[in-house]
Amino acid sequence: MKIIKPVIRKIQKLPNVKKQAIMLSETTLVKTKEANVFFSAVGDFFLFLWLATKAAFSREFEFHEFLRQCYQIGNKTLPLISVTGIVIGLVLTIQSRPVLVDFGAESMLPGMVALSIIREMGPVVTALICAGKIGSGMGAELGSMKVTEQIEAMEVSSINPMRYLVVPRVLAATFMIPILVLYADALGILGSWAGANIKGDVTFVLFFSQAFSVIGFIDLIPAIVKTFFFGAAIGFVGCYKGFTAGRGTESVGKAANSAVVLASLFVILIDLIAVQITDML
Repeated sequence: MKIIKPVIRKIQKLPNVKKQAIMLSETTLVKTKEANVFFSAVGDFFLFLWLATKAAFSREFEFHEFLRQCYQIGNKTLPLISVTGIVIGLVLTIQSRPVLVDFGAESMLPGMVALSIIREMGPVVTALICAGKIGSGMGAELGSMKVTEQIEAMEVSSINPMRYLVVPRVLAATFMIPILVLYADALGILGSWAGANIKGDVTFVLFFSQAFSVIGFIDLIPAIVKTFFFGAAIGFVGCYKGFTAGRGTESVGKAANSAVVLASLFVILIDLIAVQITDML
């Protein structure tokens, strides 16, 4: 009897062991499927990047489509960027002035605001706004073309959709966003001058001479260079999400939403890398 009782207990515990094994195997299958989907998406992303880069160096470049996309990105984003640039300068000046007055360093206000706008606030905020407006627009436009099978129709007609749809949009975003950033920086400094004159009296020439006296090429060049990467990332992500949209109509909204999220994340990561590289110079 003493030998039989432990055997019976082991037999009673077997079903629980089987249930745990089944649950473990199901969890493993789910995690494996998620990992497979993730690595497949990463592979599709880099494959799309390679095809777009290859199409960018083809002989037949759609110059008219490139100019049209530059107009769409630049001209139609200009009012939003104008308001944003002025507000950035006003807010930074109004928030910083009382602290500098307490320390008797009010004369440092123009240089501090101009430096913060040119190096960080102007490029990042402008790129995030463009990610929301341009990235979502590209994702929704190409996503609707994918749903209505216009991209497949172009392929049947021997038209390379990468060369006609993706390359002009990516290049237009790459070249127009730096221009928009410079425009926003100029308006930001102008808004800072307006903010400084709310409770003070600073002439236009004196304010700008103090602002640009602390800015050097080491501040300006890295800020401009990283905006090209911002534009390329925004254009590429918007096109990629539009091209990989599903077949249903709701996939257009999902493509636009995911394009904004991923493009904004890329902007922040690129800015982090750029700050680290600039700090080492």
